[in-house]
Formats: sequence, C-alpha cells, structure tokens
Amino acid sequence: MSHHVIEFNRKCESCKGTGLYVGFAEKDGAAVVCHDCKGTGCYHTKIEYDDFEGRITRDDVERVYETNPGIGIGKGMEGGDRYELSDFGGMSYSAWINGYKFGAGTENRRFTCPAWWYQSANYEKKPDWNECLSALGRTFSHCDHFKDKNKCWERWDKEFAQGVIKC
Repeated sequence: MSHHVIEFNRKCESCKGTGLYVGFAEKDGAAVVCHDCKGTGCYHTKIEYDDFEGRITRDDVERVYETNPGIGIGKGMEGGDRYELSDFGGMSYSAWINGYKFGAGTENRRFTCPAWWYQSANYEKKPDWNECLSALGRTFSHCDHFKDKNKCWERWDKEFAQGVIKC
C-alpha cells in the first residue's frame, strides 16, 4: 500500500481571496478578518490518502443494514423487550460481504413503515399513498396508520412485487 500526500495553496473560498469576511452580521461596510485564512486570502489544503487495494473486512460486525432512518440499532433490553440485531432487518455480514443484495424483507419492518424506510433506503420505492397523508407535517410514527404498519408492509409487498408503486 502506498501513502500519498498532496499539498497546495488555493484562493480562500470563504472570503473569495480578500482576507476579509462579510456575512449577514456585518453591515454598512463592516468586515471581519477571515477565520479560515486568517486574513491572507490563501487557504492551504493538505490531502493524505492510501491507495485502494480492496475492501477490508471487519471482525466487529455481525449484521449489515441498507440504511438507518434514525433508530438506535443494537442488542439488549428496552421497556421489557429484548432485541436481537435481526429484529432491525438487514442481513448477516457474511451475506453482505459475499455480495447479496438488499431486498424485500431486509427492511426494518418492526420499527418503521414503508414510507419511513424507503425515504432513506431508496426514495424511488417510497410509497405515496393517500393514507400516508395523515402524517403530513409530523413524524412517520405519528401517522394514524403506524400502529398497523404491518398492513402497510403487506400492501407494499404486493404493489412492489407487481412493480406498481403509486406515486
């Protein structure tokens, strides 16, 4: 593996090379010395990198998820419920490392609805059903239908399997 260092000077983007910054708080001809270039107008950039020689495996990962829409994922207890990594969807690390693709059933169906999941995982697959409008302006978990999200997943499976996602 080869390590590389690239260094160069460039015009400071914050002050456009003037050394002086004028933002929304500086009015009527006022300016402050640019914080990024310290007034020089010049910004020094240093990039260090190693050549890519292939993906490195990890020994500390058991399960892989396509995305995380903002939910804590992990083993343990919460509110009397015991969770395993598989409760959050995903696939085994060995399946992922061997090239398996995420598909129906690998979503976090226990804690998200199709709209919530696919907003992060693949927006093209996010359903835009009339029922989802009850959550408009609120979080997905406040949708009137969230408590019955298993029905939404059943519908999503039917429509997705047929390639009919209504948008």
